[in-house]
Amino acid sequence: MPIYEYCCPECETKFDLLRPFSQADAPAVCPKCHHEGGRRLVSAFASFSKDSSGSTTPISGGGGGCSGCSGGSCATCH
Repeated sequence: MPIYEYCCPECETKFDLLRPFSQADAPAVCPKCHHEGGRRLVSAFASFSKDSSGSTTPISGGGGGCSGCSGGSCATCH
């Protein structure tokens, strides 16, 4: 099961929940104020890869770049 990030509209607390895919967009109960309207956020995460020499490099994709690419490191991104 994946972990999803939510935010409570009442108290603005951000929290994570382990839920099945079928419940990802269902409202979540806030652990702080117990409001039942927590909405799922778009979570950002980082991923790294090691090459054959052992150097660690970030893997870019989906949202880190400009509107013209998805790589995040093209010459037009400033």
